[in-house]
Amino acid sequence: MDLDGNSSVEFFPEDYESNWTLRSSVSRSGIGLHTGKESEVTLAPFDSEGFFVSWIDSDRPPLRLKPSQVVNSQLCTTLDFGIKKLSTVEHLLAAMFGCGLTQVHIIVSGTEIPLLDGSAIEWVEAIREAGMMKISTPRQNVLAPTKALTLYKESSVITAIPSDVLKLVGIIDFPYPAIGRQTFSLELTPRSFVKEIAPARTFGFKDQIDALIAQGLIQGGDLNNSLVCDGQSWLNPPLRFQDEPVRHKLLDLIGDLALVGLPKAQILVYRGSHALHAEFAESLPSVCSLSQFCFD
Repeated sequence: MDLDGNSSVEFFPEDYESNWTLRSSVSRSGIGLHTGKESEVTLAPFDSEGFFVSWIDSDRPPLRLKPSQVVNSQLCTTLDFGIKKLSTVEHLLAAMFGCGLTQVHIIVSGTEIPLLDGSAIEWVEAIREAGMMKISTPRQNVLAPTKALTLYKESSVITAIPSDVLKLVGIIDFPYPAIGRQTFSLELTPRSFVKEIAPARTFGFKDQIDALIAQGLIQGGDLNNSLVCDGQSWLNPPLRFQDEPVRHKLLDLIGDLALVGLPKAQILVYRGSHALHAEFAESLPSVCSLSQFCFD
């Protein structure tokens, strides 16, 4: 698949109305962004709706991923299962959910999901390689808000209003001339996700690198898996999109909402963060009727 997602986009579903799993298993391995350690992930078909995880070195039954497992962690989304933690899950979750998958078994070897190229496109390619299979049972966990929801966190805000279509609007504002203020919006479908969102890579700032490394973070980050901005320009151009940073922020949002489900709503997020997304996901069911949403 081309990095812009143009080829094979018709392979993916047209909408999010049906349940889909994988036709076969597929594996990818790589370095974790923060641990810097090698890990492997296998995605496999599953017969129950939801995303489930197990570890190669454990005989425990697969654990279903839930919004309540999200814990505070810096610069990534981490899930706490009690017995283990799994970090930097957002790009993988975004790829699965964005492509239309609703039931997948994730088998992992470590404590962090590989970063791969810093976007979701290599996970999308893995999904295309494995193939997708439509499930006859109707989707159960579909959010349809009946009223608006708005949350603030310091200078950030996210709001959702009821809508017949799923539309995302992202706005970022950085004091670096190379980025500045960027806005991107789209009606989200599996095909628009693959083409417009999945290739967008994670990004960081040269003047913050030393401090983050000193905190034990970004041990696996480099110019091959992260865009790095030095203020006026990028250290590793070219960008895949002129507004790649704001598209990546929407990628993170999709991944952070994957465990609760993107609602039938128009969502606008200004200066989003993993913490804000997690709080938003936790609050979404409160503006939906019980008949519209049920999550065990």
